[in-house]
Amino acid sequence: MTRPQGRERATKNGAMLRMTLLCVLVVMPLTGCHRTTFEDSVLTKPAVRYRIGKLPAHWQQVRLEDNDLAFAEEGTGRALSVNATCKGHDDPSLQVLTRHLLAGFTDRREVSEQRIPMDGREALRSRHLAKMDGVPVQLELVVLKKDSCVFDFTYVAPPGLAEERMADFDALLAGFELERKG
Repeated sequence: MTRPQGRERATKNGAMLRMTLLCVLVVMPLTGCHRTTFEDSVLTKPAVRYRIGKLPAHWQQVRLEDNDLAFAEEGTGRALSVNATCKGHDDPSLQVLTRHLLAGFTDRREVSEQRIPMDGREALRSRHLAKMDGVPVQLELVVLKKDSCVFDFTYVAPPGLAEERMADFDALLAGFELERKG
């Protein structure tokens, strides 16, 4: 390799190093602000930061599209999910928000509905029996509106198997706290 080629390669390598540093120091922090994290029972995403109650180890975190958090208990058909929507929802009633959660389920039958206190607000908790793709399920749904955000909590289980882990869902709800909006 001749000297001019060596200098040209060193210049290219130096430019590449500067670009890499620029990305690490400038671009990464900007994009890092827009990701969702879940650590020590606290979910943080651009629009909101909230805490949930701790779950026992038999619940494994899984990824579910359109949910902030999802957990499943292997081999049982039980699953929990949590989601916050802080934009684009207008101001529908808690009943309307619950009906949105039931979209896609067939043969729906409401078993119970009650208003409950949650993080200083009134939430709507309801239990439903329904079918998803022909498979019977029991749903425990909680919907809360707070500080321009809608929070929904879902527990799904095969009929007859929900009660065994209902205390876990109750603990998740009891630990809920909105830490900050946007």
